[in-house]
Amino acid sequence: MSERATREETVNVVWSGNWVAERLGVALEGGDELGDLLGLALRRNPKRAHLLVSNVLGKHVPQLPSVVHGAGYELGERVRALLGPQEARRAVVLGYAETATGLGHAVADGLRDAPYLHSTRRPVAGVAPAGGFEESHSHATSHLLLPEDRDLLAGGGPASTLVLVDDEFSTGNTVLNTVRALHALHPRERYVIVALVDMRSPADRDRLTAFAAEIGARVDLVTRAAGTVALPDGVLERGQALVAEQEARTPASAPPSVPVPAHVTRVALDWPTGVPDGGRHGFTPDHRTALEAALPTMAERIAVALDGGAPGRDDDHGQSAHGDRDRIPAGEHDRDRSPARGQGQNRVGDQDRVRDQDQDQGRDRAPRRVLVLGFEELMYAPLRLGTALEELLGARAEVRYSTTTRSPVLAVDDPGYAIRTRLVFPAHDDPADGPGDRYAYNVAGAGFDAVVAVVDSTADTPALHAPDGLLARLAEHTGQVLLAVVPSYTPTPVQEPAVLPEPLRGPDFSSYAPDEVGWLLQDLSDTELEAPTEEREEAIQSGGAHYAESLPVEYQPSPAYQALFTAALETSAARIARAVGTVTETVLAERGPRPVLVSLARAGTPVGVLMRRWARHRHGLDLPHYAISIVRGRGIDATALRWLAAHHDPADVVFVDGWTGKGAITRELAAAIEAFEASGGPAGFDPEIAVLADPGGCVRTYGTRDDFLIPSACLNSTVSGLISRTVLRADLVGPDDFHGGKFYRELAASDVSNHFLDTVAARFDDVAAEVDDATKELLAADRAPTWEGWAAVERISEEYGIHDVNLVKPGVGETTRVLLRRVPWKILARRGAGPDLEHIRLLAEQRGVPVEEVDDLPYSCVGLIHPRFTRGATGADGRAVAGGCPVADGGEVVREA
Repeated sequence: MSERATREETVNVVWSGNWVAERLGVALEGGDELGDLLGLALRRNPKRAHLLVSNVLGKHVPQLPSVVHGAGYELGERVRALLGPQEARRAVVLGYAETATGLGHAVADGLRDAPYLHSTRRPVAGVAPAGGFEESHSHATSHLLLPEDRDLLAGGGPASTLVLVDDEFSTGNTVLNTVRALHALHPRERYVIVALVDMRSPADRDRLTAFAAEIGARVDLVTRAAGTVALPDGVLERGQALVAEQEARTPASAPPSVPVPAHVTRVALDWPTGVPDGGRHGFTPDHRTALEAALPTMAERIAVALDGGAPGRDDDHGQSAHGDRDRIPAGEHDRDRSPARGQGQNRVGDQDRVRDQDQDQGRDRAPRRVLVLGFEELMYAPLRLGTALEELLGARAEVRYSTTTRSPVLAVDDPGYAIRTRLVFPAHDDPADGPGDRYAYNVAGAGFDAVVAVVDSTADTPALHAPDGLLARLAEHTGQVLLAVVPSYTPTPVQEPAVLPEPLRGPDFSSYAPDEVGWLLQDLSDTELEAPTEEREEAIQSGGAHYAESLPVEYQPSPAYQALFTAALETSAARIARAVGTVTETVLAERGPRPVLVSLARAGTPVGVLMRRWARHRHGLDLPHYAISIVRGRGIDATALRWLAAHHDPADVVFVDGWTGKGAITRELAAAIEAFEASGGPAGFDPEIAVLADPGGCVRTYGTRDDFLIPSACLNSTVSGLISRTVLRADLVGPDDFHGGKFYRELAASDVSNHFLDTVAARFDDVAAEVDDATKELLAADRAPTWEGWAAVERISEEYGIHDVNLVKPGVGETTRVLLRRVPWKILARRGAGPDLEHIRLLAEQRGVPVEEVDDLPYSCVGLIHPRFTRGATGADGRAVAGGCPVADGGEVVREA
């Protein structure tokens, strides 16, 4: 932050709450800083007559922009220190409209990596509310939540933190209403309440404590100062009477008989494309980065317009020039509209005469005092323009910042009162609750040489430029009015066709818990799809059918094979846990903090579930996880990709698989994503795959490059949630359908899917330190793919006379698949390979397939599919090698899992 952020100033020499305190007995009790932070004013409100007026919020009292932003930023840094950097990255910051929209945004800046959303009182056509709550003491009570990303409020799930930001914490009712409403939608374990001042009574503090216990959540409070407001009996009634008395003393003045338009210089900001005007629909860390880069240029544009001095014509609204506006008496257009005149009017009149003298000497002098004036909820954009302008101009000008408001407050021109003057003008953004007055406080009579009015494009209407509009009112009290319009951000409509299906979840589809994975598949459980293995192989190699058009008969393990699986799992659980932890930590470091795991069904799905469990166990992250189908030669499920893009940012999607063989699936996915985007599908998906094991050297993100036994490769559906491999057949899968799959409910007695997950997850704590070391080493290493596996497969294909790499299946996992559901010819085993291949040897013995030990094999083993298949060949004697059906090009599916 700039050093200026520490130079906080009070507006008055005397305390700006004296006037109210002396007349109503209202007092601030607490630390010494309260009087510097707060003044007092009165308003006509049946619920609360007094108003705490902040000197550092930038709403009612013009303040240095660096001070306003610094106040919120420092609170955000304290929240970050409270949560820790990791938890701060998963937090979501929510600010309150209208007074705390800028403060909340500055707090989010202090957290650095947190997305931001603020409530709003402006409905937006086409954007359905994601929630809402009531602010009981406010003059306008209803708050809407309109995030563009419907999952923004869910954040990182129950373990993530919601940071609620308001300017003052008076009774706690608003916070209670907010947490109650949002907790019902997205329960979470922790909330942090942030405010400039905490003025709750002891009873109010107890209510929040009890409420936190009721919902089972931790609630922390971060404030700059704390105290209480002492309110004597009858203060509300006496305050209302005092307001009525003051207003009666100042009769409304008639509007001018001939309205005089204002000179306005319009400044083209060149606001960065795609950056929202604020947090109404959400503001991400990427948006923050883009805005920070653009601020210096936008400030320079404003500075050039200020230095030009001469007012320009507002071409958009045809405002004509006039030479006598500085001689219009202050308050002439103020229909009610400044209850306290006297000294304030004299000051403004004096300033007008000084300005006339300055203008006679020439208009090319830089302004002495500049006000950047925001607009109601649009607080952050003008605030940051103000901080950039303050830094750019330095000693050449004093820059102040405040905003207009919907809130009616009594103005009293007394040094001991916080609201000295007010400007009143019609609403100019076509508000949903109808027309009404709006206000700018402490602008008239403040000696500003120029005012830069910053509005969004929704509010750049004829009412803004009308003779009684905001710009004309400002022109009565300053020599130069600039208008900077920020484009109103319009959320991109979610293009989700009505035909898009929803994910399937357990227990209706799969034996996994419903939160473990959503299957982007359609249920074909009642469709007969299985065929004998030999018949399928003949059809595939002859080109008569595609592998994905049918299913093999599910292999049911013998007791000996099942015992081998159990032993292998116990032996390798820690090794798998290390690989799971390493690949997950790598993903979080390089693709975090909120990746969406999308496993390639079905071999990748147990790995995706384990990665999700690791993220939750180690970091409290509740990562979304889906399973998707991909078929070699036919690409990835385009309907599933469209569903993902409609519900998540494609850039957050991380594809997950179990292992690599020769790398065909890696190439297939990259080609499929390219084709999907070329066909008009949503862009932004990263085709890089994260895998548990990468023996083929095909990917950058992996848990290990060792070729070892992953027990989930030993079985079929009974270790994969009882789900079949995926099916793609034209008569079953339409253009807007997910690919198909079957749920083998009848195999529940043999299901070990959750036993596999639980056994590996039980070792997470044991391997945590090793994972940390391995992750650090990997992140610093050169992990570029070597593709050595592909080279080995090509060599083996030629050496064994197969001449088709699709029939060479490298690695323990793929070799197991060959033995379980293809027609194997022979198995190549690396000489000296140990227990990792016991189940391979057992399966090969059961099917009569020779196992040949070889040297210089980059994998533990390689499975060779019979290259010339006829129905009589089992692969043991090779009878069909000399004759039979020719090998079909591309007839086999890569993802056999």
